[in-house]
Amino acid sequence: MTIDIEAPTATAPAVRRTPVPAKPVGLVADIVNVLVRELQPVLRQPVSVLFAMVQPLVFLGLFAPLLPDTGDGAALQWFVPGIVAMTALMSASFTGANLSEEIISGSFERLLVSPVRRSALMVGKSLREMVPLVLQTVIIVAVVTPFSFDLHLLGVLTGIVVLVPFSVGLGALSLALAIAAKEQAWVFWTVQQTAIFPLLLLSGVLLPIDGAPGWLKTASDLNPMKYVVDAERHLFAGSFPMDTLAAGFGASVLVGAFGLWVGVRTMNRAS
Repeated sequence: MTIDIEAPTATAPAVRRTPVPAKPVGLVADIVNVLVRELQPVLRQPVSVLFAMVQPLVFLGLFAPLLPDTGDGAALQWFVPGIVAMTALMSASFTGANLSEEIISGSFERLLVSPVRRSALMVGKSLREMVPLVLQTVIIVAVVTPFSFDLHLLGVLTGIVVLVPFSVGLGALSLALAIAAKEQAWVFWTVQQTAIFPLLLLSGVLLPIDGAPGWLKTASDLNPMKYVVDAERHLFAGSFPMDTLAAGFGASVLVGAFGLWVGVRTMNRAS
């Protein structure tokens, strides 16, 4: 007769694990994460900023000799702040080109389904424009200072502060345009090129608007970039008239707020 003896088994007490809820990431943290991601290509390839400087430096090289010789560099003092504002306009309006490439490659779709807030995506991508703005302004000022350009450091720094909302708002509008164009990059470039030159010419960057016909002056008065450029010229000359600065900074903030509003709405509706 066979007797089966079962060995006693010890049952280990179950360990009860209390789930730890994931700590929610705030909007500011999302924006910082997106901003850092957007700046990585610039930090890895800073030479890209130099390539973006080709156009403004060409304008300086070809237009500066045509300026009237005032003997004290006043013409260059008038021209350089406009070139700085033009550089901010050009750089910010090209921001959507990078997003257009992301849309075509499919990487943007993966960002949309990520836990990052869509508003943070738009704000973080738009804030990226602050870094090229600072670097490009420094390069332009460094190039022209040896050529009878009177450097007023406080005015230049204040001018950068005035340009930041303007650049960020234009960057957001460019991103919104890229989202609206979707995979049709030609739509983005057509609208961008159609809009950018009226803004540039009506701001008085290259030529003064003082002697223009009445209809052209009215169109210039409706252009917020005109007030930004006027403020930049006073600041780069070392003067701080409060009415001109208030108008310039107000126009810059208006562009920034409107651009971010349109950009966030467009990003939230993106699919």
